[in-house]
Amino acid sequence: MEEILIISNYYPPEKGAAANRIEQLALKLYQNNYTVSVICPLGNYPKGELFPEYKGKFFVNENLQNILVKRLWIYPSNSKNIIKRLLSVLSFSLGLFFYLLFQKTPQKVVVQSPPLLLSFISVFVLSLKRKKIILNVSDLWPLAAIELNALKANSFSHRVSLFLERFIYKKASLILGQSNEIITHIQSISPEKKCFLYRNFPDHKTVQMDLETRENKPIKIFYAGLFGVAQGVLEMCQKINLEGLNIELHLFGDGAEKKQIEALIQSRADKKIFFYGMLERKALHEKLKSFDITIVPLKTRIYGSVPSKIFEYGALGFPVLYFGGGEGETITEKHNLGWVAKVGNYDDLNEKLQTISNIQKAELDLMKKRIFNDVQISFNLDTQIEDLIRQNIF
Repeated sequence: MEEILIISNYYPPEKGAAANRIEQLALKLYQNNYTVSVICPLGNYPKGELFPEYKGKFFVNENLQNILVKRLWIYPSNSKNIIKRLLSVLSFSLGLFFYLLFQKTPQKVVVQSPPLLLSFISVFVLSLKRKKIILNVSDLWPLAAIELNALKANSFSHRVSLFLERFIYKKASLILGQSNEIITHIQSISPEKKCFLYRNFPDHKTVQMDLETRENKPIKIFYAGLFGVAQGVLEMCQKINLEGLNIELHLFGDGAEKKQIEALIQSRADKKIFFYGMLERKALHEKLKSFDITIVPLKTRIYGSVPSKIFEYGALGFPVLYFGGGEGETITEKHNLGWVAKVGNYDDLNEKLQTISNIQKAELDLMKKRIFNDVQISFNLDTQIEDLIRQNIF
């Protein structure tokens, strides 16, 4: 069996789209006769503290579903303090640098980007060792940081980030991008670079939902994911108007805005927003069986970003209310997955909610069945991986 290494800042038991994406890539490569190993930090995301099983440890080797997972020490932090966040990234990056420099690694290596510093260090060392570097770009940094006002244009940090970005594109053997916008951006910087589309599709065979449609109950819209700056869930809760609508909003997840969201829900008079915290994936899917629609918000249109929730919950049969702009909007409309509200336009979002409130549950039930059947073909991870292997990507 051919060996391949994956380097990522996230891996289960951590939660979120990034960890799920890398796990599914690792498992699919294993199922296609690769010996797969992963290098990642000790589990800490999204809480910003080491999980109990990793406390007091500097290095952990695990075998998870036939994937060898090598976890290196990290100073964990999800603080808004930029110094603490930088220290966190540097702590893992330093250990990774020495590991890659002195340890034997396979000839083929998948490097996840962002984080930009992590991918730079990986690409730098691996290029010195003449490895085949498959750069997997899921978001465009520093461009996304500028759009989210997390980085000031033309600042010193911005200029350094641009250097790191150009370096990893130049030195990578080839590049996977999760959106067409990402590929367009990369080729505007490195026109000669071979780029391939690699969507964050879910593994359809892991869960087959038997969705229940409850005729005499309100329409249940849910958000499941991180409560971070990019998602804008707090602002959404502040500005949506559910008064007089046959709709409830249910929130599952964790993140920086969690406490503010909980406080807001307690203060709302309509009591139509419910918060559950972070659930394990299996428990979450069981809970969602009686729900109706998923909402996928972004605070602002982020060039290159396609929220994986479109694929994840579309694959389970849920209609999508998309509120993020960009390529995700195009995908939702092209595949007739549900409704699109203009990003940042809460008047438009509230109009879409009024439309949804008037839908009969029988109509929703038909939508769920159609979406589930269509997505099995449109968002098929097995087909995508097999096609990339045929093209000698891995």
